[in-house]
Amino acid sequence: MSFFKKLFGGGSASAEPAGEKTLGEETYKGYLIKAIEMKVGSEYQLAGLIEKGFDGELKTYRYIRADRMSSVDDLVSLALGKGRQIIDEQGDGIFR
Repeated sequence: MSFFKKLFGGGSASAEPAGEKTLGEETYKGYLIKAIEMKVGSEYQLAGLIEKGFDGELKTYRYIRADRMSSVDDLVSLALGKGRQIIDEQGDGIFR
């Protein structure tokens, strides 16, 4: 996968990389949104995954934003909110 797809969340058929920690998750409009841990020094960077199954195949979209915070609770809330926003704006188009 290219650098830009990794950076901006290109759709892929792969699941979370081994060792990646899910801090919170929710189901929204048929999608599973996961807030994932991405530590930068002593802070957490906003990052998450959006997953949805299509014809037996699980598609995953990764998003990473510049926002950083010190609280895990804040991270989870913002990452899930950003996932809902992405779904509302782009729907299944995120997996193209």
